Amino acid sequence: MSWVTGRLVAFDVETTGVDVESARIVTAAVLMLDAGKLVEERFWLLDPGIAIPEQASRVHGISTERARAEGQSPVLAVEAITGLLAEQLRQEVGLVAFNARFDLTVLDREARRHGVRPLVDRVGGTDGMLVVDPLILDKHADRFRHGKRTLGLVCAHYGVALEDAHAAGGDALAAALLALKLGATFPELGGSDLRALHRRQIGWAAEQAASLERYFQERGRPEHVEGAWPIVPG
Repeated sequence: MSWVTGRLVAFDVETTGVDVESARIVTAAVLMLDAGKLVEERFWLLDPGIAIPEQASRVHGISTERARAEGQSPVLAVEAITGLLAEQLRQEVGLVAFNARFDLTVLDREARRHGVRPLVDRVGGTDGMLVVDPLILDKHADRFRHGKRTLGLVCAHYGVALEDAHAAGGDALAAALLALKLGATFPELGGSDLRALHRRQIGWAAEQAASLERYFQERGRPEHVEGAWPIVPG
């Protein structure tokens, strides 16, 4: 059975910033889909334990005051999120996240920060991570398309609805629908076994990062582009 017609779990976080080593989770969503239909959804609002920068609040709409008043303890929330994702992965359900390197690394660092057993350790190492990343898939399938590849722009390119952008639930659902659209559009992707697809994305992610780094260097910008995927080693 193709992963396109099976069960998927979609994951997204909104955070205090964009640095995976220091960002704290503010909101998170885990959505379960079966044959492309949403069957269950879970949401978390966390008190990240630090002030939420105004720039981040403008993106996701959560203020420091609201997070402190209504947010759950990050220890409890990170344990719940990690446990739920691990349960799905152990059942060989594909985990969809757009730009998974960010969301899964942030979750990993939050787990280690709060003494929670990390996801990768719960599923038997990297071989147990069955991740489907629409960003990596799109860059591979349509590598010469110009322009930025944000979730909104990639969804628009493939005609996938993105409602409630920059809310964890809206972004997670859009990522799942985008992954399904990519799998249906490109037989190379949709016809692949989940484990094989995961392994191939590791290689594609490294190639894409190296290509972008060369692009920067050619233009006098000696920037390092992270190639590790789906979790940056700590």
